Amino acid sequence: MKKLIFSTLILVLTYCFGQEALAQGVLKGRVIDAQNLSMPGANVVLTNTTLGTVTSQTGDYSFVDLPSGTYEVLVTYLGYGSVSHQTQVKDGETTTLNFKLDQTTIESLEFVVLGDRLKGQAKALNQQKNNANITNVVSSDQIGRFPDANIGDALKRIPGITMQNDQGEARNIIIRGMAPQLNSVTLNGERIPSAEGDNRTVQMDLIPSDMIQTIEVNKAVLPNMDADAIGGSVNLVTRQAPNALRVSGTLGSGVNLLSNKPIWTGGLIVGNRFLEDKLGVIVSASYNNHNFGSDNVEATWYESDNGVALEDFEIREYQVQRVRRSVSAALDYQLSDNHSLFFSAMYNHRDDWENRFAMQVSQLDDMFDDGDFTEISAGRYTGNARVEYQTKGGSNDSRIDNSRLEDQRVYNLTLGGDHLFNKLKMDWNVTYARASESRPHERYIAYRSEGQLVDVDLSNPRKPYSYLQNPADNLGIEFSELSEEKGYTFDQDLNAKLDFKLPYSSKGILQFGGRYRGKSKERDNNFFEYEPIDMDSFGNTLADIPTNNYSDPNFLAGSQYQVGTFATPVFLGSLNLKNGAQFEESDLMEEYVPGNYVANETITAAYAMMDHQFNSKFSAIAGLRLEHTAIDYAGNIFDLDNEEVSPAEGTQSYSNLMPGVHLKYDFTPNSILRFAWTNTIARPNYFDLVPYAEFSPEDQELARGNPNLKATTAMNFDLMGEKYFDNVGIVSFGGFYKNLDDFVYTITTQGYSDPVFGEDLEYSRPENGGTAQVYGFEAAIQRQIWKGLGIYLNYTFTKSSTTGIEGRDEDDLELPGTADNMFNASLSYENKKLVVRVSLNYASDYLDELGGDSFEDRFYDKQTFLDVNASYAFTPKWRVFFEGNNLTNQPLRYYQGIQARTMQMEYYNARLNFGVKFDLFE
Repeated sequence: MKKLIFSTLILVLTYCFGQEALAQGVLKGRVIDAQNLSMPGANVVLTNTTLGTVTSQTGDYSFVDLPSGTYEVLVTYLGYGSVSHQTQVKDGETTTLNFKLDQTTIESLEFVVLGDRLKGQAKALNQQKNNANITNVVSSDQIGRFPDANIGDALKRIPGITMQNDQGEARNIIIRGMAPQLNSVTLNGERIPSAEGDNRTVQMDLIPSDMIQTIEVNKAVLPNMDADAIGGSVNLVTRQAPNALRVSGTLGSGVNLLSNKPIWTGGLIVGNRFLEDKLGVIVSASYNNHNFGSDNVEATWYESDNGVALEDFEIREYQVQRVRRSVSAALDYQLSDNHSLFFSAMYNHRDDWENRFAMQVSQLDDMFDDGDFTEISAGRYTGNARVEYQTKGGSNDSRIDNSRLEDQRVYNLTLGGDHLFNKLKMDWNVTYARASESRPHERYIAYRSEGQLVDVDLSNPRKPYSYLQNPADNLGIEFSELSEEKGYTFDQDLNAKLDFKLPYSSKGILQFGGRYRGKSKERDNNFFEYEPIDMDSFGNTLADIPTNNYSDPNFLAGSQYQVGTFATPVFLGSLNLKNGAQFEESDLMEEYVPGNYVANETITAAYAMMDHQFNSKFSAIAGLRLEHTAIDYAGNIFDLDNEEVSPAEGTQSYSNLMPGVHLKYDFTPNSILRFAWTNTIARPNYFDLVPYAEFSPEDQELARGNPNLKATTAMNFDLMGEKYFDNVGIVSFGGFYKNLDDFVYTITTQGYSDPVFGEDLEYSRPENGGTAQVYGFEAAIQRQIWKGLGIYLNYTFTKSSTTGIEGRDEDDLELPGTADNMFNASLSYENKKLVVRVSLNYASDYLDELGGDSFEDRFYDKQTFLDVNASYAFTPKWRVFFEGNNLTNQPLRYYQGIQARTMQMEYYNARLNFGVKFDLFE
């Protein structure tokens, strides 16, 4: 296949460079607004012909192979009306015709289009309207008007999307009920590598929202797009160079209401054109420093001999500082009328400095199974269990507060070009991208004692509770463990893409091309345990070392949850663990060796598709994509009894042929019906394929990889009707159906027996299911309703069913990740100076991970977020703003089996921001 693709491209390139002279004429140009900003998604037609096109992200359009003559060019744009000009085209020459659109005054329902926010909506809706496939588009203006610090929080407002949160920010994306591993995230069309250690998921909280110009959610991918997008593909488009000098910025501060510590935010964008407008340059920078934390409670339930009870219970207090920095640059250079080059780069760096204090009550199953407890009242018990107090931190060479550092970085570099050879257009790019996560000195110190008298309260399973009956016994808990680990993961991509467009008639264009993606991912961790040489001088109990009581009477999960007294991070960070006179070091290979691996993946692809305009109303795209995947991986199996490491290797190679059809019918210029039939793929997570064995003797937990996993494939059907309004609005409704084969799920089995690792284990591994069906519908409305008052509403309903899940054939199981109901609502008011918006985001609960039976299934609970934001423009170029996020104090909550049985509840409280924005332009 590689030889075929290479030979075909050589023939095409030979043709290209042999056809440099133009046989007929070319008409091209750029569409901009009154502020010299490019207008993507503008509809450009040659009147009295069947020829039309849509402007690109840079506002550019072109027509090739035009006979000599006079043409009238008509440009239309929602919210801007239309404008037309005549021009002369000559054989063998390139004619340039640019347009500048001034926003028209469109009066409808007593509303006049005036605000900058609506200009952003107009750009997004024009792109969405004129895209060939089913998409949702959000512009930077809209992102900036929602109180969203990162891309993930902005995405959750798009129809059909819900987000999984971490530390109070949206992190992992679920599209139309498809779990994160079934979706893709790209930057300017190229996959972003993942800093996650065991999967392909891109952490959306790594990228600041103010670094992105446009978010495109492709819910039905075209044959010229990467096919690894069963749920959909999110494309983040970075800023393009402006058409004149532009300087924009943000300076703000705020407060987190949990930590009561400040938030600092800054951003700057500078762009201009030089060398008689041939060279465009834009540079962006963003900074966010957020001191926050979370109040967390976790519980594991089991079916004891004496009824449903707790197996273990934890109270956790997190103290976190997140520092997010991002820099990007983009350059484009016009070599000639028909040839241009571009270069773009982005660097994102996020540091999470964390201290964590975890109180755990465990071995409660022994107490309940043996009946060795006293029932004080209904659902309230006392008995003996193991109690542990663990401090998590870092070394004192990192920070004064000795917190643990998680350093995540992602960067990409892209070089490409756009070329026109006669009537053949060629686009190419080469991208190098790398993601990494480093945790250089992650330290834990634990004090643990068995046989402690504890209280257990199960009277309200939504608020389970267990703690020392006498809290003062906390200081008598004895030393148990001291450890330090290093974590390092990197993922790098080398991508290349070559695309061609060739008109085969006045009504159709043939597109074809190829792509190469080479990926390498590696995880290299270690773990050392330390035993004090002189326990008497080190301290046998918590009473013997520096401690602090981290209990908070305002603990958000409830005042009854008081975490207690712990070793201080300063004490933990000050320990010289490498001093052999003080500590004996042990290399605990079982803690990290099974998790280390190397994976290499090569994807080669070729596609061809025809884009045909049958008449002024009906168009179709039909094509075929072929992707070949080759993976090799190396992991480890650890023999616990003999402390021996055995290397494990494996390979996979397969090809997928994926046809697709997209139909579009324009009842009127603003009323569209779309249909799509597509075929897509989702490759298993890297670590799932590694034949590793990871065993925790303390918790009796065993996890294995599965080198026999197959890639998940899906056949998708989409139907969408859209009605756009000239005063910037849309009403849309559509349905979708997906049929998945070989979906991958993680299953956990209790009481498993293994010949190497022992009996009565909790055994987790990935498996291929049989089939899954996912179906649903979306409805959305975005309108200005009266004198500056606007609404933004969307609702998505999703249902799913599965077959072929091991041991669960009799259960009616949904596909993990499928939230039945998702709803967004926003009410806004805008005039020339003031913008006010209230936003609501809701997602219902869904199955997150399968257990061995329904009792052990883990669910992600429903979420409701309420956000507000406002801004006031003192001048057209300066405005102040206010933002309030998570005003409902929505926790992250998992439940086990039934909604009333809490598995985890983590609270973050609200955060408030305020500041000033400026936008200076010629």
